[in-house]
Amino acid sequence: MNSFPHRFAGRSAIVTGAAQGIGREVALRLVREGARVALVDRSALVEEVRQEAGEHAIAVVADLETHEGATAAVRHAREAFGGVDILINNVGGTIWMRPYAEYGEAQIEAEIRRSLFPTLWCCHAVLPAMLQAGGGVIVNLSSVATRGINRVPYAAAKGGVNAITACLAMEYAEHGIRVVGVAPGGTEAPPRRIPRNAAEPTAQETMWMQQVVAQTKASSLMHRYGTTAEQAAAILFLASDEASYVTGVTLPVAGGDLG
Repeated sequence: MNSFPHRFAGRSAIVTGAAQGIGREVALRLVREGARVALVDRSALVEEVRQEAGEHAIAVVADLETHEGATAAVRHAREAFGGVDILINNVGGTIWMRPYAEYGEAQIEAEIRRSLFPTLWCCHAVLPAMLQAGGGVIVNLSSVATRGINRVPYAAAKGGVNAITACLAMEYAEHGIRVVGVAPGGTEAPPRRIPRNAAEPTAQETMWMQQVVAQTKASSLMHRYGTTAEQAAAILFLASDEASYVTGVTLPVAGGDLG
C-alpha cells in the first residue's frame, strides 16, 4: 500500500491496541506519514513496536477496559505531545465464537468489556483535550460482525460502537470534532502473540470458528479476507483532512459485506 509521507505532519495521535494486528499497522504508518504517536496496549509487546516506530512514538501500557487506564493513556499523550489531534480506537475483538445459547454469563460480560468499554472510555477521556484544542478526529473500529453468526455478545458491543460514533458526531460537530467509524470484515493478520483466549480450542470450538470463517467469506462479495494494510488505508483516510466532510458514519471495509 502507498503511504503519504507528510499527510499527518504536525499531528499527534493515539492508537489503541497498537501491539499487534491492525493497530500496529495503523500506528507504524501514522509515524511514516509524519505523526507523533502514542502506542497504547495492555501488553508490554507495545514497546517493540515503539522501537520500530522510532523517536516520534511513545509506548503506553494501560488497561483500556477501565476508565483509569483510558485517562492515563490520554494524559501520557498530552504530556508528551502537548495535545491529541487524532484518536484511533482499535481495541476489541472476539474472545469466543459459539452459538449464543452456549455462552456463559461471565463470557458475555467479558466480550462487552473487551469490545465496547475501551472505545467508550477513550472517547470520554480524549474529549477535553480536543475541546480545548478546538477540534480533532476520532476513528472507532467497529465490525461487520454486527450481522453474523456465533458472536452475538461481540456484535452487541460493536453495535454500541456504531451508536457511539453516530451520537458523538452529532454532539461535537459544532466543536470541530469529527467522529467516524470503520467496520472491518475478516482480516488476515500474523498469529497473535498474546491470544485473546489462551485456552486451546476444543474440536467443537474449532468447528464453530470455522463456521464464522465460512460465513464471513460467503458474505463478502470478494469471498476473501482483507489485509491489515487494506484496513489501515481506510482508517488513515478517515483520520486525514481528505475526509474533512465525513463524520457520523461507519464505513464497511469488508469486500462488499455491509454488515
